Amino acid sequence: MRRKLAAGNWKMNGTSADLEQIEALAEAHAGALSEIMIATPDTLLHRASAFTKTGPITLGAQNCHHRESGAHTGDVSAEMLIDAGASYVILGHSERRADHDEHDEDVRSKARAALKAGLRVIICMGEELEEREADNTLDIIGGQLAGSIPDDVSGETLVIAYEPIWAIGTGKVPSIAQISEVHDFIRLRLEQRFGPQIARGIRLLYGGSVKPANAAEIFAVQNVDGALVGGASLKSADFGPIIEALDAS
Repeated sequence: MRRKLAAGNWKMNGTSADLEQIEALAEAHAGALSEIMIATPDTLLHRASAFTKTGPITLGAQNCHHRESGAHTGDVSAEMLIDAGASYVILGHSERRADHDEHDEDVRSKARAALKAGLRVIICMGEELEEREADNTLDIIGGQLAGSIPDDVSGETLVIAYEPIWAIGTGKVPSIAQISEVHDFIRLRLEQRFGPQIARGIRLLYGGSVKPANAAEIFAVQNVDGALVGGASLKSADFGPIIEALDAS
């Protein structure tokens, strides 16, 4: 049985004053059935860990370098993230791929480094609107699955997040049938590559304008094991109902 995962990605948002949102979330969902993960900016990881050591929330980072150390000004290694309190790292988010020209091979090398250090990885993938309209979605996802995921993964260490790029922060959401098609396809490809035992343990998240109003319908889809949530994860009052919907699914 895969434990559901509600993952919040704060992106480039949050200062010390916003740590009270994590504290409030931990208090309100102390008995959550689902796992809750918050990926804060690196500047908040160490301070946020004070609210996550004994509660229901784990911490994640939003990126890491593929080297353990060295002359890489401005970068942070997987080992440093663990030292700051992270258990997860998000890799291959479309904003990283677009803004920093990251390709599948870059995501794969970062994932190798993160796994070696002991982090669990959430690898993101998704199609552009033009690719969706051209009916190329499964080709795009298939290529990202093959190119971004290293070989040495398990259900304990790997999470896949399907985030159609055209739905991130836009309020647009694919149809339930479209979400189902992609998640079923991902599960099948994982089974073909890693075998049923490993593949069935890997959690598949949906991301892209997930909100309290649509969460329950999305979580009812087979092979949707949770969500990667952006803006709605910044406030406990917004993220809480999504977690509750996931617990009830």
